[in-house]
Formats: sequence, structure tokens, C-alpha cells
Amino acid sequence: MLTSFWILIVFRLSLSMSLRWPRDDRLSDTEVSKFMRSMDVIPDVIEIGPQEFLNVTYHGYINVDSGKLLQPMDVRDEPTVQWPAAIEHYYTLLMVNPDAPSVVTPTNREFLHWMVLNIPGNHLGMGDVRVGYMGATPMPGSGTHRFVFLLYKQKDYTKFDFPKLPKHSTNGRSGFKVQGFVKKYKLGCPVAGNFFTSTWNEDVPALIKAISHGSG
Repeated sequence: MLTSFWILIVFRLSLSMSLRWPRDDRLSDTEVSKFMRSMDVIPDVIEIGPQEFLNVTYHGYINVDSGKLLQPMDVRDEPTVQWPAAIEHYYTLLMVNPDAPSVVTPTNREFLHWMVLNIPGNHLGMGDVRVGYMGATPMPGSGTHRFVFLLYKQKDYTKFDFPKLPKHSTNGRSGFKVQGFVKKYKLGCPVAGNFFTSTWNEDVPALIKAISHGSG
């Protein structure tokens, strides 16, 4: 009888703790998740935030840091991205803009800026660049755009059914859905992420011209 009493007490304590600290809350309550939630990256792009910050650095030692405002010219070239990983694991890297063409009317949400698949360990250069990198080119009066980097750990080397898009082409990038892509390939929650913000300035027309000249 006494044994049964203690079993009941332990069960009630366990139930109480599980109700107070649900697993999903624990997973989402990280520093990077807090920043993403404060800027509505959660839920606009993802539902549950990453566990770690993704180390993203542009030329000139310009770091992506929790929504920091960066100039379009600063982010025109592909950045260095680093994360701790074992070589036997494969990763997917995505970069999207959920505010295209404007913050008020994001009808192109999400615009896909970069996609690298089947990255062995943290060797980004050995991954399959399925969508070439494209920097930030916000339009005049379109507001402050969010540019989100997300890293997913794959279960294994994966065959992705997604067309290859060249660096200087805007075709096929609009209307991408991170959550739909992740669900299709069973990538789970992002293991790391980060984001920056950017707005239009006088450099944007030249950047757009360079992209259009490079297309084709």
C-alpha cells in the first residue's frame, strides 16, 4: 500500500513538470529563437527556432548578427558560413527573404536567395549549390527586409527534386516555402540559424543591373 502511494506521488510530480515545461517550448526557447520571434521570423518562416546561432560572415569581416542592419553592397557576394559538424553528417543550407517585394505586401514570400544541399559536415564548398547565391536588393519604399539563414541536418545523403537555378537568375525563386520544403524531405527543425535586415539605398540599382547582365 505504501509503495503504491509513492508511485502515485512520483507520477503526479512527473505530470506536473511535463505540463510546466513542455518539450516544444524547451526546444524553441533559445537565444536565436528569441531574436527570431521578436522579428516575426517565427512564425512567418518557421514554427520552431534553431538551437544555435549560425556563423555567417561577409567580405570585410561583416557578421550577420540577430537582425543587424547590413547594407546591400556589403552582402552582394556569397558569405562564409561555419558550424560544428562531423564529416559523416549531411546538411542543407537555405537563405530566404519573407518580405518580397515589400514588407506591407509580401506576395512573393518567401524569395529564395540561396540553397546548398547535401553538404558533407561543414564543408560548404563541397555541397550541391542548387540555387546560386543572390544578395539583397530591396526596392525603394519597400521597408526593412529580413534575410534568414537556416541550417538543417539531413538524415542521410538525399535526392532532392528541385531545379538548379543559376546565380544571376531570379526565375523560380519567388513563392518558396521553407516549411513545405522541410516537411517534404523530413528535415525536422533547423539546427542553426541567423538573419540580417536590409533596406534600399543608392547602390541597389547597380546591384540589380549586375544581376540582369549576368543572367542568361
